[in-house]
Amino acid sequence: MKLLHVDASAKRATSNSRALARQFIALLQQGLPDLEVDYLDLTVDVPSHVTEEFARAIYTPKDLRTVEMHDLLADSDRMATQLLAADLVVFAMPMYNWSMPSVFKAYIDNIIRAGLTYISDEQGIIHGQLDKQRILFLSTRGADLGPESRYAGMDALTPALQAAFKFIGARHMHFVNAEPLEFAQPQAREAGLAKAKLELAELAQTWLRTIADTDFAPSLEHAI
Repeated sequence: MKLLHVDASAKRATSNSRALARQFIALLQQGLPDLEVDYLDLTVDVPSHVTEEFARAIYTPKDLRTVEMHDLLADSDRMATQLLAADLVVFAMPMYNWSMPSVFKAYIDNIIRAGLTYISDEQGIIHGQLDKQRILFLSTRGADLGPESRYAGMDALTPALQAAFKFIGARHMHFVNAEPLEFAQPQAREAGLAKAKLELAELAQTWLRTIADTDFAPSLEHAI
């Protein structure tokens, strides 16, 4: 079984999203000692942003692409294939200015690919190819965005992730948000981290039970 772990925080040693993702994966490895982890750090292997040449290449039929087009799409092909090959996926990222880091938006633009992560049939109906994966979106937020917060309703990150990944077929999406952190008092920060760690521990056990009970047949269980 393969897990894809993608980090998107600009921070390294002090990154909460990176630390929480490692803790979650360690919990999974306790129950799945043979788990293969494929790692991608988007701040090191930075995805290319969309250019005119990129857009032209992805909408040119594969058999009509030039050598230059194939070269231009090589990294995008690799990331899309890497995602499709995973059984479990952990996307860890901080919230920047109410949404996702720019490197993760670039990643989305690279992995939403016709003929790879989604297919259009003769009637023009889209069939996403990411329907088997169990996906965790782990985000850290500087402020409290809960319903009673002054910032309630300003979460642009969650709906953007839901829309993008639902389009390519994701049916088993799980969200854990650690908040408030950066701009919170120490006590509130500690409480936010503790709550996120508890949710991650519970989710790890849910995934492990699902794998054990269904021989990893996600179609038998609806997402949380």
